[in-house]
Amino acid sequence: MVSLSRKPARRTSIQLAAPAFFVLWALACPASAEPGKASAPIPAATLALMQAKGTTAAAPVLFRAYKKESEIEVWKRAAGGRFVHVKTFPICRWSGQLGPKRKTGDRQTPEGFYTVPQRQMNPNSSYYLSFDVGYPNAYDRAQGSTGSAVMVHGVCSSMGCFAMTDRVVGEIYAIAREAFAGGQAAFQFQSFPFRMTAANMARYRTDPNIAFWRQLKEGADRFDATGEEPVVGVAAGRYVFPPFKDPAKEALAVAYRSTEEARIAALVEEGSAAIRTTYSDGAQHPFWAALAAKGTPLGDVSRPEALAYAGQEVVVIAARPRPVQVAEAVWSRWIAPDSVLSRTRMPGFVPSYERTGPAFAPLVTTYAETWPRLVGLSLSGVLPPPAGLAPPAIGPVAQR
Repeated sequence: MVSLSRKPARRTSIQLAAPAFFVLWALACPASAEPGKASAPIPAATLALMQAKGTTAAAPVLFRAYKKESEIEVWKRAAGGRFVHVKTFPICRWSGQLGPKRKTGDRQTPEGFYTVPQRQMNPNSSYYLSFDVGYPNAYDRAQGSTGSAVMVHGVCSSMGCFAMTDRVVGEIYAIAREAFAGGQAAFQFQSFPFRMTAANMARYRTDPNIAFWRQLKEGADRFDATGEEPVVGVAAGRYVFPPFKDPAKEALAVAYRSTEEARIAALVEEGSAAIRTTYSDGAQHPFWAALAAKGTPLGDVSRPEALAYAGQEVVVIAARPRPVQVAEAVWSRWIAPDSVLSRTRMPGFVPSYERTGPAFAPLVTTYAETWPRLVGLSLSGVLPPPAGLAPPAIGPVAQR
């Protein structure tokens, strides 16, 4: 088994607290000319968020990316040992489709569990600042996947990378830099097609990538259950997740995983729709799309024409309407003789359970029981045939 992970991670979200115009302008404008960009401090507002979550700038960090939602989360390890969500940043541009990267030039933004040591940080990037996520990792190589230099970087142009704009990547870079300064040897970068919820897994159950996504969900579930960075390995060409050393944490992970599997099965059984989501070439967060619609320049945006066809959902299996469940205590009152509904029946209608039997019911019952017996005895010769059943006389006319 090849091990992929070393140290824990955490998450981040963008929050606009300042005059709206200034903040939007600052996030969108290029900042490549700024001196000391690689050593710029973490914004005070973000430090305040960390403090509120019981963590610090020096604590280990972990990043989680979601392509469909076009977001990167920052998680930091808190004083109690669990990773806590700090901020979420909107992705300005990612490219390709949902699913893993397979080869050089396919424009796919990768999915999987990646390790980023300090040597993969690039303070001299031509895209302002960047870090290499570590594609291809051991899993990708086991699949025969090719490619290199997949980055989280500035600007808004992607050829398989996570393009964040200069200002946003500057903050992400500073957060990672301070975690390294605090002693973290490498941080984990988790990249997913979408948030790995039971509902999403049920919705994408017919997608060709679902077997791979189930592997990703297993790792995501272990993190969600325990707040601890999952140990990630590769064996027999698939992701594997060794048990946590702490039995209590492992029990949490197993229980959480079992609950999620049950939720997925229940959603499928209930008839939830199955879909596929297609893209002309990736997408961007609605935050950036709204800015662009207002005329705010985003700089170099890759293939802007493709954004009009981003996230087209194709229903593969239509949802089954769920039957309305009425509690017995309710419907039993509906049919009760003294209920309001009982007074709104059609004139003359009497329900079967209130009807008296027909006047001739005993005779009908007797006839239905005795007539077949009489016919049978007549045919056997025990009794003369009943009137009307005697065979016709065979005469000359009848013979003709």
